Order: sequence, then structure tokens, then C-alpha cells
Amino acid sequence: MTAIKHALQRDIFTPNDERLLSIVNVCKAGKKKRNCFLCATVTTERPVQVNVVKVKKSDKGDFYKRQTAWALRDLAVVDAKDAVKESPEFDLHFDKVYKWVASSTVEKNTFISCIWKLNQRYLRKKIDFINVSSQLLEESVPSGENQSVAGGDEEAVDEYQELNAREEQDIEIMMEGCEYAIANAEAFAEKLSRELQVLDGANIQSIMASEKQVNILMKLLDEALKEVDQIELKLSSYEEMLQSVKEQMDQISESNHLIHLSNTNNVKLLSEIEFLVNHMDLAKGHIKALQEGDLTSSRGIEACTNAADALLQCMNVALRPGHDMLHAVKQQQQRFSDLREQFARRLASHLNSVFVQQGHDQSSTLAQHSAELTLPNHHPFHRDLLRYAKLMEWLKNTDYGKYEGLTKNYMDYLSRLYEREIKDFFEVAKIKMTGTTREGKKFGLHGSSGKLTGSTSSLNKLSVQSSGNRRSQSSSLLDMGNMSASDLDVADRTKFDKIFEQVLSELEPLCLAEQDFISKFFKLQQHQSTSGTTMNEVEETDGVALSRSHTSGVPQTVSSEKDMIRQMMTKIFRCIEPELNNLIALGDKIDSFNSLYMLVKMSHHVWTAQNVDPASFLSTTLGNVLVTVKRNFDKCISNQMKQMDEVKISKKSKVGILPFVAEFEEFAALAESIFKNAERRGDLDKAYIKLIRAVFDSVEKVANESQKTPRDVVMMENFHHIFATLSRLKISCLEAEKKEAKQKYTDHLQSYVIYSLGQPLEKLNHFFEGVEARVAQGIREEEVSYQLAFNKQELRKVIKEYPGKEVKKGLDNLYKKVDKHLCEEENLLQVVWHSMQDEFIRQYKHFEGLIARCYPGSGITMEFTIQDILDYCSSIAQSH
Repeated sequence: MTAIKHALQRDIFTPNDERLLSIVNVCKAGKKKRNCFLCATVTTERPVQVNVVKVKKSDKGDFYKRQTAWALRDLAVVDAKDAVKESPEFDLHFDKVYKWVASSTVEKNTFISCIWKLNQRYLRKKIDFINVSSQLLEESVPSGENQSVAGGDEEAVDEYQELNAREEQDIEIMMEGCEYAIANAEAFAEKLSRELQVLDGANIQSIMASEKQVNILMKLLDEALKEVDQIELKLSSYEEMLQSVKEQMDQISESNHLIHLSNTNNVKLLSEIEFLVNHMDLAKGHIKALQEGDLTSSRGIEACTNAADALLQCMNVALRPGHDMLHAVKQQQQRFSDLREQFARRLASHLNSVFVQQGHDQSSTLAQHSAELTLPNHHPFHRDLLRYAKLMEWLKNTDYGKYEGLTKNYMDYLSRLYEREIKDFFEVAKIKMTGTTREGKKFGLHGSSGKLTGSTSSLNKLSVQSSGNRRSQSSSLLDMGNMSASDLDVADRTKFDKIFEQVLSELEPLCLAEQDFISKFFKLQQHQSTSGTTMNEVEETDGVALSRSHTSGVPQTVSSEKDMIRQMMTKIFRCIEPELNNLIALGDKIDSFNSLYMLVKMSHHVWTAQNVDPASFLSTTLGNVLVTVKRNFDKCISNQMKQMDEVKISKKSKVGILPFVAEFEEFAALAESIFKNAERRGDLDKAYIKLIRAVFDSVEKVANESQKTPRDVVMMENFHHIFATLSRLKISCLEAEKKEAKQKYTDHLQSYVIYSLGQPLEKLNHFFEGVEARVAQGIREEEVSYQLAFNKQELRKVIKEYPGKEVKKGLDNLYKKVDKHLCEEENLLQVVWHSMQDEFIRQYKHFEGLIARCYPGSGITMEFTIQDILDYCSSIAQSH
């Protein structure tokens, strides 16, 4: 075990500056018996570290290798398994429990004792030693004695000196020659001592015998030293000569290096100078053009543009590192800055003058357009200014402050100019709409602003007069304005439609041309956008669908060039939207039905503008105005419904065709002619549904309140008129209402006919009603004649009261009464009379059938025949 301990110390622990204090041969419990060694070691350096190292023999050779090491401070428990009975098993608790079986109990106890001593000396950590004999731990020994024991072990270790390889070899040779050395160490030591004395004597004799040879050797060394001194002298002389040559060669090399460096610097300097000259030299012609160039002629503008581009290139050249520190470069940059500032000032001043001159020139042409509904053409002005477009781009890139100033001045000058032109244009449009200036004042048009004054008067309530003045009273229905919708004929409405269309047609190219010019002149990009007001975007306000406008205002900070274009257009044409709203208000005041024309025209122009650019100023403005037009249209529909609700009828005259029914016919005919192939057909269909339901409800209301005219007549005539109107106009969204109107007309015609025919043969009707009542009670039909009140004599008596002459007279009175109930406009008299004739014949056949069944074989017949009825009816109709 000592040899193994010595080998482990030498091969494993000495290279790591560690000392091996204790060793135990172990194997793992419960597994194959693969032996290894657990070693307790301390480091030789301070602070001392105590470790438990696992060492095992290598599988490849006959040497040991270090496998695992644990710090003693990580040891928590030492379990010896049994404190009384000797057992080679023990456990060490580090990060987990390691179970070992020692080769012998003595080795185990020695190792555990060493662990305990090392803990007491170096760590003083609370390590639990369980199942360990108290004698082994020396618990009865004071701590001072324990330290002395441990110290003794360490001193013993310190006195030990390891043999080197040669010493080990010599000892092995001697031990081989003296086999008895192991058995008799004293004899071996004496032998070694004697041999050592013999060797010392031999050494002394050898030294004394070699003294002469030493003297000879010393003389030879002296001679050799002299030769060496001579060689050194020669070498020194050679070195001095070579040193001068070396110095000359170094000077030549340094000179060549300086010449090469100078050439390289000259080439680089020439390259830098050429770069600066080529990129920062502005031609004299360009300088003269920037300082004195003519900005009025095309050639001068072109020269200034080329000079400005050349200046911009010189100023934007990418200087190399260090160029900006050169005085000449700084001077040239300052000169360029002065030229740029001077030319920017001159260009801005000239363009401002051009803007002002344009305002004066355009003002002089306003008189030419005062009597015509046309807007002045700005194309020549745009064409002249577009010559400066490249210079404006240069100004935008070099001096944005002056560029913004020019933009603001352009908006100020042009907004005042366009405001005068557009207001005069709308003034002419309003005059043409109203006919003359005097008529314009009649509609509340005062001053050049074209604003409407006054308020819409309250709606007149309608009363139904006699049938003779029915049409004139129907024509007196007032819509939402002061003017009557029937006072203006189709020609007047067509005239208004053309004027409104011409207004929009003049504004649209004007705005598009100005927007295109702004984009080109101020170098602002226009992009297609999906935002903005679209035809399908609607919002519900009080149940009314309105187009939604997304541009409530231009943001203060323009986020893109597209927004800047819209901002400039809004500033320049700020008067278009209020002027359009005033014109729409005037048209609505003249005739509320004009809102139909305006809705169709405005919708078409909004749709066209959105196809060009949904987010443009024109699209946004027209979209906002379209909202106003749609509100006026909805107001027109609401007012018509309100008029229907407020209609009153005369108690002294028959009703006939109600005024609002005639008004609906007029509205529908006009709307169908206006909305043919229109984009906003859906708005009209919604209005149709609201109006027709209001008409149906109001007709029933008037019929229920009528005293002079029977309810069935009022319903029959008006629903017949509605059905005829819907059939003629073929409005697809009102197909269900058309069928409903026909059904109501048919039902009330039949009801009126049946009610009226009860009068001419009243007693006969009552008699046969009694007969039918008896049959319904269960009396057989052939037995009815035996009833006292319904016998044959009573039947003959009743029949005799209605001879042919009396029947004809009754029918004549009935015809007169029907003629008195019905109105002339609807011309339903013959239709009603023919229906009565058919119903009378049906009743006649019914009576004859009852006589044949209830009075069989009596031979009783009516005193007139069906042919007589036909003759009576035809004769009466012809006589009237």
C-alpha cells in the first residue's frame, strides 16, 4: 500500500501541487467489484484546500488516472454503518450519497480518522460522523492535542524528500547486489559506509595525481586566450569597416524610401487636386447666368436652370476626409452658398412678380366672361409658369424656406383671383336660373354673394273643391319652397338642369387643371389613394343615408406631398363649396323638385372625380356638397309626406282624385325621366317606398273622413289612378305596391257595386234574403212557399212592384247617383256601370234560381228579362 501511495503522490498529486495524506482501496456497493482509491489530499499553497479524490486504474495501461474530486467542505455526512461491529462499508454524503466498500476495516477507519482530523484542522465545519466509534474520533482528546497530532503528521510529511530517478536506480542496483539488505538493514548500512570511505580516499588520490596535468592544461588555456584576443582584434577592424558600409547603405535606402514616398504623395496630391477642380469648379457662364441671367425669356430660363443644376452638383459633391479643412475648399463652398442665396432671392422675387401680374391680367379678362356662364381659362398662365418648374424643384431642394414662401404667396394671390372669378361665375348662374336680376330679388337673392335670405313659408293646407275646379286645386299643392312645383313647367326645369350641369362642368376642369399645375410646378407627387369619400360610404342620420366625407380639415403639419396638394387646393378654392351650397339652396327654393336634378348631376360628377383620385380636393368638395343635396332631396320627400298628412277635404263637394295622388304621379314621372341610368337610383327607390306608403295611408284616411263621397268611391278612384300610374311608369321597386293598388281598386269597386245595387230592387232583395234565411234555418227549399210570409201570393205581390218600367227608372236613378259620386278625371263611370250591369244580371239569375227551387211549378217569373236589363242599361248609358 505504501508503494501505491508513493506512486500516486508522484504521478498524480505532485504535478497538481497536492500532498496525499490518506488512501483507502474501495469499490462501489452492490455493483461489480471494480476497485478504485479514495484519497484525502491538501494543497501545498495557501489557503489550503482539502479534497477527497477518486483515483482508478486506466483500462488501457498500468497507470492511474484522476477521475472525480470533491471538496471536503461539500461533505455533509460520514456514515460508518456500524459503530460496534466492524464493517468495511461506509457512505459519504456530498451532492448525493456515495456508498463504498473498503478492502479492509483498518483502511476504512484510518481514512475516516484522517477526514475527521482534516475537518478539525482546516474547516471546523459541522460534518456529521454517524455510526463511528468514539475512540476513532478521539472525542475525549482536547482540541489542542488534536491539532498537535495533526501537526505531527504534517511535519512527518514535510521531512520526507522524494528520490529522483537516478537515486532510485542506484538504490535498486545496490539492493539487487545485496539480497540480504532487506533482512539485515544494519549490515547493509555498514557496507555502504565502508564503500563510501573507500571512494572518498580514491577521489583525494586522483586529485593529487592530476595536479601536473592541470598546470599543463592551464598553460594551453592561456595560449588559447591570446589567440582569441588576436582574432577579436581582427574582427573588430572588420566590423568597423562593415559599419561604415552599413551606414552608407542605410543612407541610400532611406533616400530611396523618401523619393518613393515623395512620388506617392505627389500622385495622391494631384489626384485630390484634380478631384476638387473637376467637381468644385463652376463655369464662368454658369456664374454669370446665376447672377445676371434673364428670367423672362425661354433661353434665359434654360441657361439659369442649367447653371442652377451645375451649382447644386458642386455643392452636393461628396468631399473626401480632410477636404473640408482646406481653406480653398471653404472659400469655394462659401462662394457657392452666396451664389445660391443670391439666385434664390432673385428667382423668388421674379416669381412673386409673375404671380401678381397674373392676378392683374386675369382681372382684366373677367369682363369678357361676365355675361357668359364660363370660367376664364388659366392655361396660358400655367404654360408660362411651367417653364420655371425645374427651377422650383431646385429651389425646393436648396432653400426650402423660400420655396414655402413662394407657395404661400401663390396661394394668397390665386385664392383672391379665383374667388372673384368664381363668385362672378355663380352670380351669372343665379341670374340665369331666376331669369332676371329682379326675379332674383324676388327669390331672396341679394348682392353679389348670392346668399338666400328669408325663410321657407309654412306649407299651405289643401282643401278639395268641387269637381269642376279639381285640377286647378290639385295644381296648387306647394312643396318645400315658396314657389309652387307646378308653376314651373318642364322647360324651366330642363333649363335649371342645364345650368347646374354647366356650372359643374366648368368647375371640374378648372380644379383638375389647377391641381395638375400645382403638382407639376411645385414638384409634388400625386398618388392614387383608396381613402376619401366613396359612393358606397354612407352614414345614417335620423334614418337618412348620407355620403360620408373624410376631410373635415387639412392638418397643420402636412405629412405627405399629396396632403400638401390638397391643402393648397383647399386654400385656393375655398369659396367653391359655400358658393355651390348657395346655388343649391337657390335651386331648391325655386322648385324643390330641382333637388332631383341636382342629386343626379352631383352624384355623377362625384363618381367621375373619384375615378380620377378619390382623395383629391375636387372629389372631397363635391362629396361634401353631395351630402347637402341629398339632405335637400330627403327634405323634399319629407315635406311631401307631411303635406299628405295635413290634407283636408271639403264636406260639400265630392272628393275625386286626391291632390297628393296627382302630385305623386307628377313626382314619379319627373323622377323616372331624371334618374334614368343614374348612379344614385337606390336613393330614389327608398324615396318611392316611403312616398307610396304615405299615399296609401293618406288615401285611406281621407276616405274614412269623407262625408259627401262614399268611402268605396274615394278608395276605388284613387287606387285606380295609382295603379294606372305605376303600370305606365313601370317602376321595378314598386311592383308589390302596384299589385296592392290593383287589389284595393278591385275590392272597393266590387264593394261599391254591391252596395249600390241593393237600392233599385230593395223589397225584392229583402224578400229573397228572408227566403235564404229560412233555408239556412233548415227548411227545405220546396217547403218555403208554405211559409205565410213567403208564399206565392207574397212573391207575386213583390214582383208586381217591379215592372220593367220601374226597373228602368230605378236603374236610371242609380246611374245618376253613380255619376254624381264619380269624378270626371278618372273616367270610371262606364266601368262602374258595366260592373253594375253584370252584378244586376247575376242577382237576376240568382233570384230566378231561388224561384225555380223554392216555388217549383208555380209559373212565377220576373216581369222583365235579362235582355230587358241589357237594353235598359244601354239606353240609360247612351242617354247620359
